[in-house]
Amino acid sequence: MSSRCPEARQLNAMAAAVVLALGAAAPARADDPFLQRVLVEGSRASQIGLADSASAGTVTQSQLEARTVYRPGELLEATPGLVVSQHSGEGKANQFYLRGFNLDHGTDLRTTVDGMPVNQRSHAHGQGWTDLNFIIPELAARLDYKKGPYSASEGDFASAGATALTYANRLLTRELAITGGKNGYARALVAGSQETDNDGSLLYALESMHNDGPFTRGDNYRKLNAVLRYSQGYANNGYSITAMAYRGNWNATDQIPLRAVQGGSLGRFDAVDPTDGGGARRYSLSAAWRRTSDESSSQANAYVINNRLSLFSDFTYFLEDPVNGDQFAQPDRRVTSGVTASHTWHGHEEDMAWETTIGLQAQNDNIFNGLLHTKARETIDVVREDHIVESSLGLYVEQQIRLTPAIRAVGGVRADRYRFRVTGNRAENSGAASDTQLSPSLNFIFGPWSRTEFYVNAGSGFHSNDARGVVAKTDPATPLSRSRGYEVGLRSEAVKGLQTVLSLYRLDFDSELVYLGDAGTTEAGRPSRRYGIEFSNYWKPLKWLSLDADLAFARGRYREPAPEGDRIPGAVEGVAQLALTLTPQGPWSGALRLRYFGPRPLVEDNSVRSQATSTLNGRIAYKFSKSTQLELEGFNLANRRDSAIDYFYASRLKNESEAHDDIHFHPIESRSFRLTLTHAF
Repeated sequence: MSSRCPEARQLNAMAAAVVLALGAAAPARADDPFLQRVLVEGSRASQIGLADSASAGTVTQSQLEARTVYRPGELLEATPGLVVSQHSGEGKANQFYLRGFNLDHGTDLRTTVDGMPVNQRSHAHGQGWTDLNFIIPELAARLDYKKGPYSASEGDFASAGATALTYANRLLTRELAITGGKNGYARALVAGSQETDNDGSLLYALESMHNDGPFTRGDNYRKLNAVLRYSQGYANNGYSITAMAYRGNWNATDQIPLRAVQGGSLGRFDAVDPTDGGGARRYSLSAAWRRTSDESSSQANAYVINNRLSLFSDFTYFLEDPVNGDQFAQPDRRVTSGVTASHTWHGHEEDMAWETTIGLQAQNDNIFNGLLHTKARETIDVVREDHIVESSLGLYVEQQIRLTPAIRAVGGVRADRYRFRVTGNRAENSGAASDTQLSPSLNFIFGPWSRTEFYVNAGSGFHSNDARGVVAKTDPATPLSRSRGYEVGLRSEAVKGLQTVLSLYRLDFDSELVYLGDAGTTEAGRPSRRYGIEFSNYWKPLKWLSLDADLAFARGRYREPAPEGDRIPGAVEGVAQLALTLTPQGPWSGALRLRYFGPRPLVEDNSVRSQATSTLNGRIAYKFSKSTQLELEGFNLANRRDSAIDYFYASRLKNESEAHDDIHFHPIESRSFRLTLTHAF
């Protein structure tokens, strides 16, 4: 049957819809042969009839493989409107921008990998710390994303967005990859899976990597990463047990003052304090279980994660201590354990169909962190040391119903209970608190008419605040800060080969988390409001050619007046990504991707603003055979001298007699190339 006839197109669309609908109950894997045909060989997965909002979607394995990423966390940039950056050494957690937010290291962007939370609560350096350096991109089977607080299944940190990365249970081939590149970049990967005697599968991957970057004192980032997984069954009927281990150590070139570069005392890639840097460890053991029948579906996840971080930073140089300098350490070690479970009942009667889901999410964090004044990584003084126990329980119910062939509704409510206990090295830093929050959501979906759906969404979410601020004796922070979101949008596939998404939204926060550049941490600030528009397009005019165009604009303001102004420092206003992907018949393939994020206010009165940042990355690959490929990746091909991040605050260099308010920036990496030889066996 020709794929051009209407009946075939309808059958293919229905098949993809069935597969993705099942995946909504449990994350899809790359192990089901039919699933692979739909998601790997196909183009962008259709969300017509599946998504509950215009700003939700799925990125397939083939799309993830086609992306050129400088660092693993940039896989998340497959989410339209999301920018992943860096303001320090390569081993440090990334910087995120989405929907008018400078999300620092992950606040208000909930991230999970195979059901395990990546955001770290009450972290020494920043609330919601999201370190994605343990990700192995070759194992990624799909990325699901949502934006806005419209889903009862998403809790803490999910107000701006939520991303869920799913690893494969099986790989089609075993793979060996060797990469070499500029600035001391070297990487080796071996990955594969082996069928066992009892119809199970053993997945394994081992990665080693080194990178100096373009910096005068190289990052000397050394990473060792491993994954071992045993699984039985398939995506929606089976189970898996997974062990992960990651270790990284690095030097850091933190942000530097613009005045020093303009005056010639520092180069763009120089550091003020050459002893900055850190080390990270992550070990996890997790289990996942899925069961699906015609009447119901169930899933459960359990995990234990051990994270350790030693981080040395110096953002103000000699402002506070003209003799020893201002370097500080933020050690953090924790054990995070938790369980998530849900059960869904399916039903239908004539044109009506419905699903009722109940779910539970429980998490406990046992944390030891601190703030130390250091010099060349040696402790001078202990500012504070704390033992934090933070526990939470979330319960939710969500009802989906198709009232007519053209009207769907999804309503839910979520209840969260949090407990905080802090035992500090000083009595004034100790205390306990608790809080409860109810978060309703309601979504209406109309259509499709002419392959076009319309969405109306409203919901409430929250982010938790740092336990140390919550129990503070003076001016304590609200334990759970509420958000409220509203959105209208459309999704259309009316034009053959073209997928278009348009959304307009508003997002309010009762308390904005603000990054303090001179302290290297975040604090709760004034209430805020953001309006925005997002316009996303995917066009596949030919079987071997696809084009992406994702555009977003946001307007962010504080809602309470203050003498200093109402602008939100770091709130990104414009974001764009344009991409061209070529996959012709034959051995050659390639891609180009332009990323832009625009100027941002750096102070509340908007008197100081950042410059825009643009990068052009690309890749070209040649297949010698079905099993051997050579790929060349290029980063910052235009060799632009832009900033990855900009801040405005006071600092003092060693040769200065007084402090200066100044822009402090971290440069994007200069033009570089990486060559990868991959062999499947």
